[in-house]
Amino acid sequence: MSEEHNHEHKYRKEIINRLAKVEGHLRSVKEMAINGRQCPDILLQIAAVQKALDGAAKLLLKDHLENCVVDAVHHGNEEQVIAELNAAINSYIR
Repeated sequence: MSEEHNHEHKYRKEIINRLAKVEGHLRSVKEMAINGRQCPDILLQIAAVQKALDGAAKLLLKDHLENCVVDAVHHGNEEQVIAELNAAINSYIR
């Protein structure tokens, strides 16, 4: 699963941008904890980070379906790609 893809990913830049925003937001939440902010405020921000991560994951799944799965069908290796997708989904949704 760690091999590089040789086809275009339509949403790659948007996914990377979303993850960069999540990274910055998470650093801010950590600073809130370090500075002793109120627990409800920190929990609210953690929920926002989780929602942002879920949004990035949803976009990544869309990208995978529209690009990787379609490419796999065209090249006859859809069973492998579907097995990898199922493993990833099972890891993400527990």
